[in-house]
Amino acid sequence: MDTDKNNAAAYWKANVRLILGSLFVWALVSYGFAIILRPMLAGINVGGADLGFWFAQQGAIITFIAIIFHYAWRMNKLDKEFGVEE
Repeated sequence: MDTDKNNAAAYWKANVRLILGSLFVWALVSYGFAIILRPMLAGINVGGADLGFWFAQQGAIITFIAIIFHYAWRMNKLDKEFGVEE
């Protein structure tokens, strides 16, 4: 019984850590690169627009999709590691 609680706590800790990492990347790309750091990225051109604008338009969407796939892949690995896979 005590081992089950330790496994559940470790699983939840790994899950929360993955979520916080994903949220950090999301905030960095959507707020950091697209809003806060946009003036610093203005001189770099990507596809005819500055890099800050690119992050606000396409880069953020691509990053969000990458976060979703990374989260699903890591959760599948965590599920197998802790024996709770489907």
